[in-house]
Amino acid sequence: MTGRTKARVATGASAGWVNLLNFGMLGASMEPNAAGELAIEFCAVSYVLPGGQQLLSGLDLKVQRGETLVLLGRSGSGKTTTLKLINRLLSPSHGEVRVNGKSISQGEVIRLRRSIGYVIQDVGLFPHYTVEQNIGLVPKIEGWSSERIRSRTQELLQLVGLEAQLASRYPHQLSGGQRQRVGVARALAADPAILLMDEPFGALDPLTRDELQREFLSLQQGLSKTVVFVTHDLREALRLGSRIALMEAGQLVTVLSPREFLRSTVPLAAAYVKAFGDGPSVAAHRGDS
Repeated sequence: MTGRTKARVATGASAGWVNLLNFGMLGASMEPNAAGELAIEFCAVSYVLPGGQQLLSGLDLKVQRGETLVLLGRSGSGKTTTLKLINRLLSPSHGEVRVNGKSISQGEVIRLRRSIGYVIQDVGLFPHYTVEQNIGLVPKIEGWSSERIRSRTQELLQLVGLEAQLASRYPHQLSGGQRQRVGVARALAADPAILLMDEPFGALDPLTRDELQREFLSLQQGLSKTVVFVTHDLREALRLGSRIALMEAGQLVTVLSPREFLRSTVPLAAAYVKAFGDGPSVAAHRGDS
């Protein structure tokens, strides 16, 4: 490798991230609520499996109303466990989770889950339901009229960039990107204030993923939901998040804005920036001697 090539490789990562800053491709447009109102709070929360394995340890984390908080970390870091504690798919072994200032252990679990939208990687659409029936599931349970459900379905299809005639189709008749859009529409159907998203774009091809990330940013700017978003992709975290909560081995390492994350001296954060930044540069110059 020549000296000039080494310089390109060494500086490629930082230059790429600087470009993100300069061209506004970070999640700065979705700032936390100025008044600091809390939507979700973890208070010394731990989660231990029945066999004794600890998946989460002493988590203290606050999610402000209207922000997109990204949980970033490698597999097994505790991201999805944290997400599932919010809508009581899991219950803490120790500590307390609060939603809108109230402990979620005190209320009705079904009511809690209906008030929180949930989007997962494999979408989870019911295969024997049409698009309209999938989107209208929670509103129907809530007692909405058929006319209101149909109107809401059409509104949401337009919102997530799908044609109205897709309402009568079944999941197997849709592309992966279309199914993911339906999953987002279903999560928004009853207009929840909180949206949980567990690697929703992770299984999609790069172009569709980029398109859906752009649409998510547009949606969030218009709807201002409180979003907790799980990913292992730093680029996605920087692009979509108001703040990034970095997790490792069941513990919270740090919580930073995208700009703070790129400049962070926290060893794990710096390692993420280097790993994601070096990849394209090293690959591009792998033939150099």
